[in-house]
Amino acid sequence: QVQLQESGPGLVKPSQTLSLTCTISGGSITTGYYYWSWIRQPPGKGLEWMGAIAYDGSTYYSPPLKSHTSISRDTSKNQISLQLSSVTPEDTAVYYCARAPTLTTTPDEYDYWGQGTQVTVSS
Repeated sequence: QVQLQESGPGLVKPSQTLSLTCTISGGSITTGYYYWSWIRQPPGKGLEWMGAIAYDGSTYYSPPLKSHTSISRDTSKNQISLQLSSVTPEDTAVYYCARAPTLTTTPDEYDYWGQGTQVTVSS
């Protein structure tokens, strides 16, 4: 059973960098041709795909977020990470990591999700 767990600060100040980590257990991030994504849901809005890192380390980003988003991985810890720079209150959301067998932005195509972590951007 694959499990994903997000972690990181719950409060970030405007203009700072938001950093989150997703720890995966029950499966390796380097095998199985899977794509590991970050997805967020602002209050009262739908899910927004932010980007993904593939089993081979390739990265993919949502065009509107690409300029201030970075996704990386630590294979020794079986973790993926998200960095979102220059945050504003509009970046307040529940942030999820999730796994899919293909590169997709469609939530229904993800087979495993973390429980999500609330991040609030406020001074």
